[in-house]
Amino acid sequence: MNILVTGGAGYIGSHTCVELLKAGHQVVVFDNFCNSFPEATRRIGQIAGTPLTLVEGDIRDRTAIERALRENACDAVIHFAGLKAVGESVAKPLLYYDNNVIGTVRLLEAMQATGVKTIVFSSSATVYGVPQFLPYTEDHPLSSTSPYGRGKLMVEDILRDYHVAQPDSRIALLRYFNPVGAHHSGLIGEDPQGVPNNLMPFVTQVAIGKRDRLQIWGGDYDTPDGTGVRDYIHVEDLAVGHVKALEHLRQPQCFAVNLGSGRGHSVLEVVKAFEQACGKSIPYEIGPRRAGDLPAYYADVTLAKSLLGWKATRSLETMCADSWRWQVANPNGFRV
Repeated sequence: MNILVTGGAGYIGSHTCVELLKAGHQVVVFDNFCNSFPEATRRIGQIAGTPLTLVEGDIRDRTAIERALRENACDAVIHFAGLKAVGESVAKPLLYYDNNVIGTVRLLEAMQATGVKTIVFSSSATVYGVPQFLPYTEDHPLSSTSPYGRGKLMVEDILRDYHVAQPDSRIALLRYFNPVGAHHSGLIGEDPQGVPNNLMPFVTQVAIGKRDRLQIWGGDYDTPDGTGVRDYIHVEDLAVGHVKALEHLRQPQCFAVNLGSGRGHSVLEVVKAFEQACGKSIPYEIGPRRAGDLPAYYADVTLAKSLLGWKATRSLETMCADSWRWQVANPNGFRV
């Protein structure tokens, strides 16, 4: 198929493009590079041994999306294009709703105008809110505590409503847990701009000497070592999940599914595993809890296995080793 990948130059998007090309699909990356780099698309082609088509454009520009869909005869869309920093979303809610929610509406309008009926949406475990039970199953009540998470939930609702109105549409809502790691080649990986919002890129920057120490927010949670527990998933496993979801959308349907490892690791477990991977100690200090942080959450991944035939296969050790390989080979990320 010909696949339009919005935000395809980003962290998860770039790894998914590699898997799509490996599976024999044609890829059209649509990206405005507000949080990514064109260099990533060149490296995607280098890894896959197949070139892709690059269209620079904004997800809120319906005309540009329509043109990209028509000119490349696209059969489906994988939609990653979204801002993703929870803290920034609290400070700039209008920006997040404009880009993430209104941008998706413009995308759907363009798809409807061009007859494209298949979309895989990059959602998030943040739609589950405060756990009423763990592990999170797909029928856990939905809520959110930030504009970022509420935007993801709004888009899910929009897509469910769209499917009711357009029953021949094919829609997958993929609820990610905590993507980490990098491509095993070391050519593509996570390249945050400014101070990293997530644990793994912060740890890698401490290990390589860019930052003095890791700040751990909260050491008194009701967890085995007092630090927060999260479900980490290797980004390559996550990318394969998108290909599996696309392959499952052979007939009209709308479904939501968790993509996680199905188990939790604490912050200190991640730090220790990374120390093994890089052969260095990671200095850290434990500070007070951050408002809104949850003690623990992790996925029930039963549905992903039964519905998509997918499960995460890479260990925490592999996640850390691949993150370190990427960081050492690319100390400045994609900035060359």
